[in-house]
Amino acid sequence: MVMTVLSAGSGRLITYETWGDPDAHPVFLLHGTPGSRLGPRPRTFDLHKLGVRIIAHDRPGYGGSERHARRAIVDGVHDVDAIAQDLDLKRYSVVGRSGGAPHALACAALNLGSQVASAAAMVSIAPPDSGPELDWFAGMAESNVTTYRLLDRCMPDQTLVGELLARNADTIRRDPTLFLGGLSGEMPQTDRVVVEDPGIRRLLLINYLSAVGEYGEDDAPAAGPRAPMGWVDDLVAFRSPWGFDVSAIDGSVPVMLWHGERDVFAPVAHFHWLAHHIPSARAVLQPSAAHFAALPALPQVLAWLRDQAG
Repeated sequence: MVMTVLSAGSGRLITYETWGDPDAHPVFLLHGTPGSRLGPRPRTFDLHKLGVRIIAHDRPGYGGSERHARRAIVDGVHDVDAIAQDLDLKRYSVVGRSGGAPHALACAALNLGSQVASAAAMVSIAPPDSGPELDWFAGMAESNVTTYRLLDRCMPDQTLVGELLARNADTIRRDPTLFLGGLSGEMPQTDRVVVEDPGIRRLLLINYLSAVGEYGEDDAPAAGPRAPMGWVDDLVAFRSPWGFDVSAIDGSVPVMLWHGERDVFAPVAHFHWLAHHIPSARAVLQPSAAHFAALPALPQVLAWLRDQAG
């Protein structure tokens, strides 16, 4: 069942759903970029076997959630907290994949109400103010580098990035397989194998389609496609101060960092930077994996979150 709640942080409508046994351990699954609450997740049957209840919401500006302009990564914590209160959850875990991973780290750092039992960040980028020890763009796919550099040159004006992503969103609406095909051209072979799995591929296509509809889109220019503002706001948040310090994450909240060594969308140097600055984290690096390997690895991470939550 689709549910909605007002975020205490922004007062905006947040749309979410749950899957699995309502009495099982609750885990927030924070989607990637672009993405939505309908992103890839284990089947309900598998969730029952794991003893996990998944809760997923659309970040502001995506799917059914109203846009929160100029949001920071840390603002996502209040959206999770609002849903937890709506469901009367006393303890829960959080896992974020790709664009959702920094938001999961924010939940661990703030740990509102001491309710975060465990957290995992899968294939995460590092903050933009990581200093000279990290070349933020090294090893990154050219499409990502081009988009982020365009954003950096133009901020705070988001017009050009909005136009670029509007064209991408228009492609997704016409045929999401074209968008996924464009990503495949930059993927290492190990990622192509993952996304060619029929079940994963179907969920990815649903995810991309639902990410660029409903709320969060500017009115279309007379002859132009609609800008997917949730996507734009995500990229701005990644390249702006996150609003929290990852080093504030301590052993009081068990944290896992999971990464594929061949990742070109969140290069492995980002993982090493995060592992160095969150010394209490369990750092898991898969040598033969890349970005999309986080999808088949999710059940094992969910089991770890459940066990760490006690």
